[in-house]
Amino acid sequence: MTGMLSKLLATSALLALAACSETSTSWDKELGSEVDKGQFGNATMNNTLIQSGQIEYTVALAQRFAAEVPDTINFAFNSSELSEEARSILNVQANFIKQFPEVRFRVFGHTDLVGSAGYNQRLGLRRAQAAVNYLASLGISKSRVEAVVSYGKTRPIIQTDQPEMRNRRTVTEVSGFVESHPLVLNGKYAAIIWREYVIGLGGAVRPHPPNTNITVQVDPAQ
Repeated sequence: MTGMLSKLLATSALLALAACSETSTSWDKELGSEVDKGQFGNATMNNTLIQSGQIEYTVALAQRFAAEVPDTINFAFNSSELSEEARSILNVQANFIKQFPEVRFRVFGHTDLVGSAGYNQRLGLRRAQAAVNYLASLGISKSRVEAVVSYGKTRPIIQTDQPEMRNRRTVTEVSGFVESHPLVLNGKYAAIIWREYVIGLGGAVRPHPPNTNITVQVDPAQ
């Protein structure tokens, strides 16, 4: 009975995360805050499931990355050159990745269905490597963002044998944790929240508002 209840709670939490991901765009909130839409106990239930391991932290972070950051860039036909639009998207990805040095990412290269499987496999990998190299130029370590797999033309978005830009893409995804870092579930998550708070201000600490003195009239008879 307990196992069934845990599965139901986990399913409910994941559905809540999926429903909220469409409108989640804020950069200055803790992971999981988007599940609380006013229903009593949602945030507590989600935190309990994460702390107990029933919802993997990497899954939750992957959902946040997909909700807040464009994960896909596109390429011209038979090319692995980055366009200005692709560079702009990679800049946004880099800003997110820098906030989580504990986390690793992978970039998957894809092609359209024109050409041989072997050629497209190599082309897809070159596209993934181009994205990783650009992220590295922005200060992201290649030990954290890897072009390890190319799907070539095996996973098209649009099923057509004609040139199709939507199929010519790379996709960046959360893949796990850096081995030299402990999991964030060891009680140090507050440090990450603080880091996001500071990074979001370009490295400047937000000034504390001035204190206001309030004078209260006291009844001398009391």
